Amino acid sequence: MDKDFLKFFKDLQKDKDFANIKKNAIEKEFNKIKNDILEEFNNHPITREIEMGINALNISGTLNNVTNLYSFIGFDEGTDPISPIRNLIEKSSFRITTGGESLSSVVVFEIPTAKNIFAVTPMPWATGRSWAKGIETGISGLGYYLKKQKNSRSGLGVQSRNKVRANISFKNTKYISNLINKFEKELKNLNKLNI
Repeated sequence: MDKDFLKFFKDLQKDKDFANIKKNAIEKEFNKIKNDILEEFNNHPITREIEMGINALNISGTLNNVTNLYSFIGFDEGTDPISPIRNLIEKSSFRITTGGESLSSVVVFEIPTAKNIFAVTPMPWATGRSWAKGIETGISGLGYYLKKQKNSRSGLGVQSRNKVRANISFKNTKYISNLINKFEKELKNLNKLNI
């Protein structure tokens, strides 16, 4: 590589205007990707159904219209189980690091992992389990669910000691893992642009 070009490029990398242009371009694209992911999360049938609370219809199709996710999972009445997930996604950020004599800078994206999200979505009645993970892997007990307001955590239903319906089970649904995988893929594509 030509020494004059090398010096010119190194000087350009140090130029604040160039650095700001690069940062602004990355920030604009990053925010677009993050907002698209947030919109997809907000519009997901699981998110919408849980946010509607105990009066929701089973728009996610996970419970064969027996009840809704808010009541079946057993969230305490009036709680907002979706906010911790949304907050983690909203806190996503990036930073640009430049290595000493290196001609290139590296963009580091800081986004939640599925594991981070599972950690902030505890099952209300089972220590160490995540309701968000349960959406993907399955939640047992639908055959024992009774609509009954008295002694109900959510205000709509309880689990019976005896099975009340046969041949019915929770329908596993792709949710957080898919969303985070899509977020990571979009950011990898952004990183490839080497803006």
